[in-house]
Amino acid sequence: MRIFSYLPNPRVWKALIAAELCGVEVEVSGDRSGNLAAWLWDYDARPLPENERTEASPHARVGRRGFRGTLYKTDAFMAAHPFGTVPAAFSPGGLVGVFESNSILRAVARAGAGHLPLYGRDDYEASRIDSFLDANLVFAREAQVYLLGMAAPAAAVHERMTAAYEFYLGGVENALRQADYLAGDALTIADISFVCDLAQFLREGHYEEALTGAGLALVSGDGPDDYPHAFGHMLRLERTEAFAKHMGTYLNWYRRKMSAQT
Repeated sequence: MRIFSYLPNPRVWKALIAAELCGVEVEVSGDRSGNLAAWLWDYDARPLPENERTEASPHARVGRRGFRGTLYKTDAFMAAHPFGTVPAAFSPGGLVGVFESNSILRAVARAGAGHLPLYGRDDYEASRIDSFLDANLVFAREAQVYLLGMAAPAAAVHERMTAAYEFYLGGVENALRQADYLAGDALTIADISFVCDLAQFLREGHYEEALTGAGLALVSGDGPDDYPHAFGHMLRLERTEAFAKHMGTYLNWYRRKMSAQT
């Protein structure tokens, strides 16, 4: 499988962590978000020379959803990825496009099911995992809007984010009171998705000053106290080998912050 995306990207980590665990080969290409306008978006993605980055280019498209200005996407890319977003995954050879991070995660888990059943051991377990992934998707979508608006935090967006956070973390907390993992007695892609998306959401802590200036508090401010099972689960898994290999030091700042408050 091949993935093109802005990097680093916690949403891509989902697929890479699953691949690490279930023996699937995943190749990732990309660049920092601000540099992707200089790339040709394709199965064979590559940086474009400056003289090929013109409005007359047959690949020129109007950037949307997090990107402004002109982007360069091939017709084959748009056929495989009709919404034109990243992360963008491709089957070997590039004929089939898979988009949305949880769907890419599912594709990796299906490919590696013979090695480790990260997508459940039967159809009912898979459907329960899907339930968590669908709930996670609502949370992640609100988080994306919220974090992208941190230049000027809005009370209405903050209120929506608070409701989505409390609903999602409340469900995760309830599940982890009953079992060691979200969907039962074993690690699944539900846990992987949860860890990566909550870790990414915690970036709101980098904007605490802007939130305070707008008269707003961190949505996640009392997270470890309000949702001890959920936060403990994230921090425990984040330090295991497969997670740590791809997440690296991403949450070190958060651990230091929590230590300073105790």
